[in-house]
Amino acid sequence: MIRTGDEYRESIRDGRKVWINGEKVADVTTHPMFKPIVDVRARIYDLAHEEATQKVMTYTDEATGELNAIANRLPTTAQDWHDKRAAVDLVQREAGGVVTRVGDETIGEMWSLYDGQDVLNEVDPRFSENIRRHIEKSITADPFHVSANTDPKGDRSKAPQDQDPDMLLHVVRETDNGIVVRGAKYETAAAYSNQAFTKPTIANWGNSELSDYAVGFVMDMGTPGLKFISRNGFAGKGPAADYPLSNRVDEVESLVVFDDVEIPWEDVLFYRHTKAAAFIRSTLHRYSAFPFVQRTLHLADLMIGAALWNVKQTGLEKQQAVQEKLAQLAVYREGINAHLTAAIANAETSPGGLLMPNQSLLYAGRVSALSQLPAMMHMARELCGGQICITPDAATFGNPEASPWLEKFYSINDNWVSEDRRKLLSFARDLLNSDYAGHRLTFQLFAQSPPFAQLGAVYRNFDFEGPLDLVKSSAGLSDKILGGVPD
Repeated sequence: MIRTGDEYRESIRDGRKVWINGEKVADVTTHPMFKPIVDVRARIYDLAHEEATQKVMTYTDEATGELNAIANRLPTTAQDWHDKRAAVDLVQREAGGVVTRVGDETIGEMWSLYDGQDVLNEVDPRFSENIRRHIEKSITADPFHVSANTDPKGDRSKAPQDQDPDMLLHVVRETDNGIVVRGAKYETAAAYSNQAFTKPTIANWGNSELSDYAVGFVMDMGTPGLKFISRNGFAGKGPAADYPLSNRVDEVESLVVFDDVEIPWEDVLFYRHTKAAAFIRSTLHRYSAFPFVQRTLHLADLMIGAALWNVKQTGLEKQQAVQEKLAQLAVYREGINAHLTAAIANAETSPGGLLMPNQSLLYAGRVSALSQLPAMMHMARELCGGQICITPDAATFGNPEASPWLEKFYSINDNWVSEDRRKLLSFARDLLNSDYAGHRLTFQLFAQSPPFAQLGAVYRNFDFEGPLDLVKSSAGLSDKILGGVPD
């Protein structure tokens, strides 16, 4: 059953302990640094109820007749992926910027565990039952689901037990009701989400077959003992007229402190089993990489739009040098689009019977999108020109004494007057030059995993046998190189 935006807001008014900008937050739904992005998530829920958008955002469960979010539906057909892609497109356009942690990008990590139920059954059959139940809950109850992935880590040259043991989240004891965990995780949107799939970071877990650091569970974000210490938000730090993206779509990260938090057994997905931990780390983004890469496609569209409008308003779009740069941005954008399209067209059946995007194409597309992003942002910056860093703010444009001069020097013709140029330059500045822009760039590069891990995923999923066979045949190499018995 689809929730409303107001029902979502009410669900996170649960007394959780949140700090930001040096203060303790009474209500994350009304705090100025959280409210804009909470409103975006609430808007997504409301889109599922509105007649004009309901068909894009939902599907009808054949067994119950209930409407459920298409984002949470287990993918079994290519059409499921096309439907999910259409829903993400709608959300991004409604948000007016790129939003990442709004649920659909992180729920796919649960599907990876669905595929690994045989691994979980080696540990405890209850864990397999738990993942199936939580996936069903995500479909029917429609919680705002995020991830909790990255630990503070501490000294990476040391094993977890050879330093402060709390640097990596770990189990400290068992109870009749479940396990008690201690440590911390970083996660975007944690302070205003309903639940998180909490799992091991990219690290060793004590080099033992059974490790208290190899633990995964679904965390109710209203659980006592959790503390959310958030980075300073960008919303409200500058006027919305000057920083339209910062004030609309900033997603706030938090250090989530687990201060001896009890996790019920029914929420534990694996525990102490390093094989399960290694499995989930290696397959974590099997599905979730798709909407993540799709968001980079939207970022490319924003850069192209900002750059093209900037050259059009000054009459430079017909210059060959300008067209070449615009074409490079278009090639970047279409490269991302091609990987997404091909990943669906060549989708594969997963070990659990789901339909997963072609893994080699998807992971290669992620590397291509993110590795080229800094250069593409710089190219868009070149096309927008230096005025994005020297244009006065909206308040100055509205000043009675300064306004006439700004109208004179910022108006080009009857079509491009000073106010439209100011809005365009402010948008481009926030997209490419602001604190928010720098934050988004770094976030995109590391949000799913660091670059070396992304390349590792490509290495594990690319079919090297084809090129090897081709060169063996073309070069006339003998079968000895295969390690067989010599002739």
